[in-house]
Amino acid sequence: MGFATFNRRQWALTIATALGVSLATAALAAEPTSDRQPKRSVSEQLRKDIKEGRVKLTEGDETAVQELIIKRNIPIKYDYINTLMRTPNAFGTGAACVTCHYSADAVHSYRGLDLSTCEGIRRGSTEEPKRAIFTPGEPSPNKSILGRRMRNNRMPLGVSFATPHESKNHTLVNDWIANGAKDDENFRKNVLPLFKQKNAFGANTPACTECHMSNQEPPSFHELDLTSHKGILLGADSVAKGVDKATKVIVPGKPEESSLFQHLVEDRMPPGISPTENRDHPNTQILMQWVRQGAKCD
Repeated sequence: MGFATFNRRQWALTIATALGVSLATAALAAEPTSDRQPKRSVSEQLRKDIKEGRVKLTEGDETAVQELIIKRNIPIKYDYINTLMRTPNAFGTGAACVTCHYSADAVHSYRGLDLSTCEGIRRGSTEEPKRAIFTPGEPSPNKSILGRRMRNNRMPLGVSFATPHESKNHTLVNDWIANGAKDDENFRKNVLPLFKQKNAFGANTPACTECHMSNQEPPSFHELDLTSHKGILLGADSVAKGVDKATKVIVPGKPEESSLFQHLVEDRMPPGISPTENRDHPNTQILMQWVRQGAKCD
């Protein structure tokens, strides 16, 4: 297909065809009905919701996907997912997913990840360490490996995907978390200063604390404070969610499960995508919904 833009017209035509859903004929009830009253079609329910002001559409395809597909739990067919995996620019500017991940043979396909078949997607990477990239039916797939790689920008913002993942500084953070993320001399001398240092995790990148310096937003993104051990262990969004429900960015003893470390070493896909590109691209939302619905192959 080349690298032509996956534009709105193509997107609309593809989704109408590949999802296999006709809003005019699908018989999906959006609210309970009595035994005597036939279920409304999704089109009838949509017209009713619009008339009653329950559909909120703002500019952009994202809200259309939310209102017309996800909120109404329209079944996502694998045919559409298969199309996405083979289409350049399907999730943002970049090559089709299957260009790099087309086989379980790790000699030729990165991580031995086969995104060319439904079975391959569900199986995940075959190269050690072998890992599934999501759990079918999980309610929060954004936190899965697949979700993180599709949505999360590597940090510091703007760092190149060609930047090593196992530098001395990355290793210091990894080992600190693996050893319990303690507030000890090693942390204060070798780890904490990294978050305050420019170029600590990649050339020509800002210090982490330029964006994450307190638990107040603004000025600190996600209310994340990387200036102290207390702030790091508190986590993100502690004001918005409450201290007890703050999003933990460190799991002591488990760097691979710690979102702070994940953000330092995991590249967003496709490689080289601009961090300014939409993290909630309509097709990304549909892919995550397919996972929530069980990642069925039919």
